[in-house]
Amino acid sequence: MLELSLTIALIIMALSILVCFIRVVKGPTMSDRVVALDTVGITLIGIIGIVMIIQNTLAYADVILVIAILAFIGSVALAKFIEGGVVFDRDHN
Repeated sequence: MLELSLTIALIIMALSILVCFIRVVKGPTMSDRVVALDTVGITLIGIIGIVMIIQNTLAYADVILVIAILAFIGSVALAKFIEGGVVFDRDHN
C-alpha cells in the first residue's frame, strides 16, 4: 500500500514538473519563469526523497543537498538579474 501511494506521488510530481516546464517556456514574464524554475527544483528534491523512501537508502541525501543549494543560488541570481540587469556588481572605484 505504501509503495502504491509513493508511486502515485511520483507520477503527480512528474506531471507537476511538466507543467512547470511549460510555464518556464511560455511564461508571460521573467518572474513567472523564475518561480517555475524554483518550483522544478523543489519538486525534484521531493522526487528524490520519495525514491530514497522506496529504495530504503540514504544514498541520495547528498544529491538533495546539492540540488537545494543550486536552486537557491539560481533563484537569487535570477532575482538579482531581474531587479537590476546585472548579476555581479563590478564597481570600479
